Amino acid sequence: MDRLSIVGLLVAILAIYVGFALDGGSISTLFELPAFIIVVGGTLGAVMLQSSSGQFLHAFSLLKWVFLPPRYDIEQGIENVVHWAEKSRESGYLALEDIALDEEDSYTQKGLNLLVDGVELDNLRVSLELDLDIYREHNLRSANVFESMGGYSPTIGILGAVLGLIHAMSNLTEPSLLGQGIATAFIATIYGVGFANLIYLPIANKIRAIIHQQTMYREMISEGLISIAHGENPHAIANKLSAFRLEQ
Repeated sequence: MDRLSIVGLLVAILAIYVGFALDGGSISTLFELPAFIIVVGGTLGAVMLQSSSGQFLHAFSLLKWVFLPPRYDIEQGIENVVHWAEKSRESGYLALEDIALDEEDSYTQKGLNLLVDGVELDNLRVSLELDLDIYREHNLRSANVFESMGGYSPTIGILGAVLGLIHAMSNLTEPSLLGQGIATAFIATIYGVGFANLIYLPIANKIRAIIHQQTMYREMISEGLISIAHGENPHAIANKLSAFRLEQ
């Protein structure tokens, strides 16, 4: 559980609520169903229009990363690579077969299996780099879905404001309906800007940060496996991979 994400979301919501309440506002006035439907529905529709169905669904499958991010321990990864190097020097690459079966990370498992299969060094490097590039690009596109939502949301909020004012102007002779239209107008703008800057854009940046962490971990694994295939000394491999500790 990522406590920082939870605390950050709570701080943002409480800051807005307390500031509004101190100014004499009532929190109930910020709940406006028509404005919510216009902003959220319009934003989702715009993003659906620009995205493929697979990419759209994959983006929302990554939402769990915001509060339950996958953990990649660089230090433990270096220790694992050194252990694999020692084991392969003692008993050959086939000794890594059982380790590959127990490995949870699919990228690492594939790399170990390629070593066990005796793939040539150049082919090993190309395969690992290609897998990493495709994985990173696929997930970054999903992060871009939320970034696009952050871009569309304020504009849809303005659209909701205009619609609310049109509704208000058509009811100038009825004060109760006039107030409802004006409320929808202003609250739609709040929803558009608020959802973009408090939810959509932070989610996009959080997912990007996790993708960066994953990428650095897998680059470290890739470099370690290539070094093992090259026959380098385990101690030399550990020294080489120690640079990745800066990314923790």
